[in-house]
Amino acid sequence: MTEYERSRTMPAAPEQVFDQAADVARLDAWLPGDLHVHPEEPPAVTVHEDRTDQDTSALLRAERDQMRIEWGTREQGGYAGWLQVAGIGSGASEVTVHLSFFDDTHDPGERAARDALDSSLRRLEEQVRLRVEDEAG
Repeated sequence: MTEYERSRTMPAAPEQVFDQAADVARLDAWLPGDLHVHPEEPPAVTVHEDRTDQDTSALLRAERDQMRIEWGTREQGGYAGWLQVAGIGSGASEVTVHLSFFDDTHDPGERAARDALDSSLRRLEEQVRLRVEDEAG
């Protein structure tokens, strides 16, 4: 099993960050560009990967009371992950994303995983910033 984890501080309350991250209709705005999530009967989703042009059955659960999102493949159990939002005071949050690959064929390698996680966290921060600015009017 291979695991990767990255964190980023965001200038918004944890509830605002979590609500943005957990919005299934807006996941494409911050996930890696080649992944697309299509909701089904909750908690089921289908993840389409452009690189392989394959659809994968997955589960996605968002627990607002815990500020945590968890996901993973359904049938083959190749990978799982979670996103945790924690308030750090002064209206800021720390977001941590963790990926576990149980099957080496799903593991993109350390550099690709790190780059994808960092890029996703940057895009999530931008989406949160836009949402906060819109709400502030």
